Amino acid sequence: MREKINHLYVDSHERKIILHSLVELKNALIQQGRYTDCVDELIFKVANAPVKRMKIEYV
Repeated sequence: MREKINHLYVDSHERKIILHSLVELKNALIQQGRYTDCVDELIFKVANAPVKRMKIEYV
């Protein structure tokens, strides 16, 4: 069975909030002495995600 792929569309402000939250989570994990590999991968994916311009029409 194929894996389901989800796409998340966020604006620049939401992207900053996501990155800030992930960095805070990473710092908390480091203080607890736990591994941060998963969080590192997510930070890399969010930071290097392509930007897609979308036109929003308000009705």
